[in-house]
Amino acid sequence: MGKTTTAINLSTALAAVNNKVLIMDLDAQGNASTGLGVPKDEREKSTYDLLTGKASLKDVVKKTNIPSLFIAPASTDLSSIDVDLFEEQGRVVKLRDLLAKESFDFDYILIDCPPSLNLLTINSMVASNSVLVPLQAEFFALEGLSQLLLTVRDIRSKINQDLKIHGIVLTMFDKRNNLSEQIEEDVRGNLGELVYDTVIPRNVRVSEAPSFSMPALIYDHKCSGAIAYQKLAAEFLKREDHFERRKNEFKK
Repeated sequence: MGKTTTAINLSTALAAVNNKVLIMDLDAQGNASTGLGVPKDEREKSTYDLLTGKASLKDVVKKTNIPSLFIAPASTDLSSIDVDLFEEQGRVVKLRDLLAKESFDFDYILIDCPPSLNLLTINSMVASNSVLVPLQAEFFALEGLSQLLLTVRDIRSKINQDLKIHGIVLTMFDKRNNLSEQIEEDVRGNLGELVYDTVIPRNVRVSEAPSFSMPALIYDHKCSGAIAYQKLAAEFLKREDHFERRKNEFKK
């Protein structure tokens, strides 16, 4: 339970408060697509087709069973995208350039990235305004966080100066576990306000929801995990307002 669970449930919560939301699935495993009820045999066009120029975003996007929530599904073909785009100039800005040519009216586009720092992850950051980092409350996750933050700084200095860290969300948090408490203390001590106040607990109902192809907020909106994701969405929107105010002040 981490990045994909957060993408699915955060987007569901945002859609529930009158936002038109798109999840772009760039993970070859396609878990976000499956978790939102799009089986593999119904992904006629995927984000692979978009990145290789075989389809437009309009061709790829599908409705989900959740009002105002849409998905651009993934396929296993994405696992070869590094090779397919290897000789192509501008491959790290491919997604940004493709989206710049599209017309769409989504309030938010959330990209579910692969679990590793590869070409798809770089493309996602180059095309984005911000990065939201779900951090599992486990020791090894801290090492990956350091590398990710360095990558964001690199991309901001070289390609996308508007890229920012939207926030870091602690997930799979078990308050009965001293390690979870220690990791939270370390992360908040080092990164301060970058860390969301909201913490996503380890929760059986949240873990069960994907097997029914639905977000936890639909599967059991009263469970502790679903309630936490609702709080996360509220905090997300509050941060969005803060970023927008700062941008407007800067323009003045």
